Amino acid sequence: MKLFQLLARFNVAMDYITVALIVWNFGVMGILSIHWKGPLLLQQTYLLIISALMALVFIKYLPEWTLWFILGGIAVYDLFAVLCPRGPLRILVETAEERNEPIFPSLIYSSTVMWSIAMADGDPVTVNVYNTLNNSPGSSSQSSPVREQQQQPELEPEEQGVKLGLGDFIFYSVLVGKAATSDDWNTVMACFVAILIGLCLTLLILAIVKKALPALPISIFVGIIFYVCTRFCIKPMCDQMAISQVYV
Repeated sequence: MKLFQLLARFNVAMDYITVALIVWNFGVMGILSIHWKGPLLLQQTYLLIISALMALVFIKYLPEWTLWFILGGIAVYDLFAVLCPRGPLRILVETAEERNEPIFPSLIYSSTVMWSIAMADGDPVTVNVYNTLNNSPGSSSQSSPVREQQQQPELEPEEQGVKLGLGDFIFYSVLVGKAATSDDWNTVMACFVAILIGLCLTLLILAIVKKALPALPISIFVGIIFYVCTRFCIKPMCDQMAISQVYV
């Protein structure tokens, strides 16, 4: 059990009753906050912890080349699942929008980030960049931004903003965790920055096209490129400079 490994690593003594109470409270609170009702920050925390634990399972039990193959393959599959007309994730999102129902909360990470998109006439309109904006037949594209905002019902905090699939965080964590196994902080930071760059580019495209987009491909491919360049080019160069006592 990873909890016992963590306690042994930090030399913390704890009896089985205390461990059982901690695990029970942690699990029940997570189920309530995710599947029923709870503070959004608590729900986000539990989803991130679940993603990190799942990534640890992949990193620990999968061979290295299998893990890299899965990372590349899942990024390509994400393109198909979201963008293809018959992709499973696209059908899931469209069905939820048609029924006006939220997607299963344990599959979605809500960031509550709202983006202001400038229209052609220069008036900013705050929209939910995750949902596709469709004009009803016969409606004017020059409608007032104030009237559009008044017509929209008040949304809960978890229903607003950009929404990311939980699988995105899992494979982001796999990429950074795999970089951490190289025992080089330069590689870890390079992969971390690559994921942020990919997310920023994805959000930029999302604000332009205004429909659901895959969040994995850009971040994963940029992260793999940064990983290879940092570990096999920059790290040997830095090691050689340190041996030669060359400082920049």
